[in-house]
Amino acid sequence: MIQKVLIANRGEIALRIIRACREMGIKTLAVYSEADVQSLHVQLADEAICIGGPKSADSYLRADRIISAAEIADVDAIHPGYGFLSENAKFAEQCESCNIKFIGPKSKSIRIMGDKAVAKDTVRKAGVITVPGSDGPIDNETEAVKTARKIGYPVIIKAVAGGGGRGMRIAHNDVSFAKEFHVARNEAEKAFGNGSVYIEKYIEKPRHIEFQILADSHGKVLHLGERDCSVQRRHQKLIEESPSPFLSADLRKKMGKAAVKAAEAAEYQNAGTIEFLVDAKGNYYFIEMNTRIQVEHPVTEEVTGIDLIKQQINVANGEKLSFDQGDIKFEKHAIECRINAEDPARNFTPSPGTISLYYPPGGLGVRVDSHAYSGYTIPPYYDSMIGKLICFGPTRKVALQRSYRALSEYLVRGIKTTIPLHKAIMSDPVFIEGKATTAYMEDFMSRTPTDLF
Repeated sequence: MIQKVLIANRGEIALRIIRACREMGIKTLAVYSEADVQSLHVQLADEAICIGGPKSADSYLRADRIISAAEIADVDAIHPGYGFLSENAKFAEQCESCNIKFIGPKSKSIRIMGDKAVAKDTVRKAGVITVPGSDGPIDNETEAVKTARKIGYPVIIKAVAGGGGRGMRIAHNDVSFAKEFHVARNEAEKAFGNGSVYIEKYIEKPRHIEFQILADSHGKVLHLGERDCSVQRRHQKLIEESPSPFLSADLRKKMGKAAVKAAEAAEYQNAGTIEFLVDAKGNYYFIEMNTRIQVEHPVTEEVTGIDLIKQQINVANGEKLSFDQGDIKFEKHAIECRINAEDPARNFTPSPGTISLYYPPGGLGVRVDSHAYSGYTIPPYYDSMIGKLICFGPTRKVALQRSYRALSEYLVRGIKTTIPLHKAIMSDPVFIEGKATTAYMEDFMSRTPTDLF
């Protein structure tokens, strides 16, 4: 049984894991960079070891140093959180070979679902509908143009090893395709060390809807409902909610079954997310699987009452899931706002620096997951997210009201944040009516005065 966990991450997710472990009586080891010496996860873990310099490449991405720390501190397991090495099959393999439990899927599943072209082929064979596209990576421009014409413009060029919106470009004709093809390849090479791309039909103004999956090592695969992640900027999610205001009960049931099929096809274990695009007519298409815990997992936790981090640890321990699909109840509505240290009025310019005052909101139906505090200096080396505000209630209307109220209470001084932006969105008629698609943010920014945020 797991008695001590190394947390191979930082920020709010590291804190989230520490809290779950403490409730389970499990000791924690935080690893940290030189820039994170004052971070809360370092202060609150049972033990802490510095693993390198401020840059991710010198610390949180150094698998060798993380494994060394795990062996020195004699831990049983490593939880990778999200980002960094969480979807690195080689790292999971290293953990397995060192007899350290990787709190996540097996390296084989990460490898299958981490290559988007292979993932599409895998789920397609299982009968899950995918977006029309190339059969695999295409590195030759001439062949790529032929494929784009066959699919029909507009198309989207995607990095095989992509994530976070990098290595993705849209083309509307042959001329723009030639340019965007090379841009996508170059960006993918720089970001992931892999310049391979594939091509898909670009579905205009869809909804981005993902299903939370839990699977144990005994063959049981369940879904915990969906999250609507359509409010995003440059493919980076800003707001997530559950349930989706767009899905009917029938469509939800069909997509849930498809999500389970996709996970089963990958022989998946632990927590993961099956992601779909849904068009205006309710047609849905698998796009990818995230083989890790998601930033927005608290939304599902508040709707279902199931602690996903604890479930991850239980599955890693070899335990059976203690509930069945019919036992999962969806009794609340939850909305999550990502609080980023960015200036929305200046094209979302990052705003690192020292927080002079930090006061999170509270009250009924309000949860804040954050590593920020008054006096904390946000380093410029990592993702700009400093917290997540999750508001929930019996209905979407109540969740919206609580979100607006909580955002009005949320005080962060000394830096710029996305709090005023989220507050403006919560009072926007299009969002309130549940009509947001992936094109929502571009439209919202074009019609909203920047002095509001």
